[in-house]
Amino acid sequence: MSSADIGLIGLAVMGQNLVMNMNDHGFKVIAHNRTTSKVDDFLNGAANDTNIEGAYSIAELCQKLKSPRKVMLMVKAGDVVDIFIEKLIPHLAEGDIIIDGGNSYYPDTNRRVKMLAEKGIHFVGAGVSGGEEGARFGPSIMPGGSAAAWPHVKPIFQAIAAKTDRNEPCCDWVGNDGSGHFVKMVHNGIEYGDMQLITEAYHFMKDVLQLSNDDMHEVFADWNNTELDSYLIEITRDILGFKDDNGEAVIDVILDTAGQKGTGKWTAINALDFGIPLTLISQSVFVRTLSALKQQRVEANQLFAPSIEPITEDKTAWIAALREALLAAKIISYAQGFMLMREASENFGWDLNYGNVALMWRGGCIIRSAFLGNIYDAFQADPDCAFLGSDQYFKNILDNCLPSLRKIAAKSMTSGLPMPCTCTALSFLDGYTTARLPANLLQAQRDYFGAHTYERIDKPRGQFFHTNWTGTGGDTTSTTYDA
Repeated sequence: MSSADIGLIGLAVMGQNLVMNMNDHGFKVIAHNRTTSKVDDFLNGAANDTNIEGAYSIAELCQKLKSPRKVMLMVKAGDVVDIFIEKLIPHLAEGDIIIDGGNSYYPDTNRRVKMLAEKGIHFVGAGVSGGEEGARFGPSIMPGGSAAAWPHVKPIFQAIAAKTDRNEPCCDWVGNDGSGHFVKMVHNGIEYGDMQLITEAYHFMKDVLQLSNDDMHEVFADWNNTELDSYLIEITRDILGFKDDNGEAVIDVILDTAGQKGTGKWTAINALDFGIPLTLISQSVFVRTLSALKQQRVEANQLFAPSIEPITEDKTAWIAALREALLAAKIISYAQGFMLMREASENFGWDLNYGNVALMWRGGCIIRSAFLGNIYDAFQADPDCAFLGSDQYFKNILDNCLPSLRKIAAKSMTSGLPMPCTCTALSFLDGYTTARLPANLLQAQRDYFGAHTYERIDKPRGQFFHTNWTGTGGDTTSTTYDA
């Protein structure tokens, strides 16, 4: 009998938890996995004594779904998604819906929306954030794709999504094509930057202020009661206070090499393609690649080991400055992310609602934080806000915290302690707020060696000039390409 509300393919941790979440909210779910033994394991384990049913083939899955059929894929991004789409197509009818809840690259979602539309099938690319706990009890969900699918998936997604303090679901329609996966990609990029900024604050406290793990645990606990209140600050507090069975801090035995799955890299690549100075997030990706060069770093340390002079006095004042520096840098990270989304929205005609994006990130997701509510307010006041720092709330914070950001960045430089993302945040803000940069010299250099032309301050924008700098270069100019 075709009675189920939705089917889900892919019973790894995220998939299982989403199925359980849907079941908790009264939806009839059919679960399937390519390795069918996992279906039995799930039904006899976590899903025991629930209304969840299993399916041992794609055909059986689709037969059990009521129309329009809704099938959600929670599988590895890439070719695996396409393989399952091809397997599903023969068993679906016009108006049915396929949902990709993985971390797919948005151009793939663009392609899939178009391909399936030609067959009368709707496709939704839904970014899902919050990890296994979020999936189980309320993730942030960022759906985009075929708008005709939204009324059918909305009741399910908004029911299982995290809720704000005002009971607003952290899920809303993002826009057409791959917009949902693009927003999730930027979310992950901001996550990269946020995590790196926190680790730099930890590094400063550990090596410059020489605080113990217990001391730092208390600092992060205090910070979580300020504007820095967020999931990542919260878990950092917990990590620094966690000890193994022998009473030893686990953080001290973890190798200092960080992994990545590619979403941060995608964010940085798109920033370059769109010509957006996503300096902080891009730097955070490079820091992870630098961390992977462990043996080379150990060897180079023997040649260039910095001698870090610890701070022994006024530690309380330095901790206060560090908190303000972290807050300012964090705002810059989010501001750059919204700049990239704005550029993509204008390029693709997505008409993104940036306030709604902030609302979707307010709960459930990894970068959820208290000031996302303030970001929502900023875009409610000015939907066309180009730079988050121009909103009065955030401008006041940056004005107040900028001296601390300079203080921490300067100390890191003079002490030899690497804080690349913290320093990048300061450099970006200084550059973005400088009315006249030395790019005039850079453009003169380009014109000198390559006849790339330049604009003049005493002429209208869009008029280009070339100087025969050597007297032998001639008047022929080169074509100019804009990033």
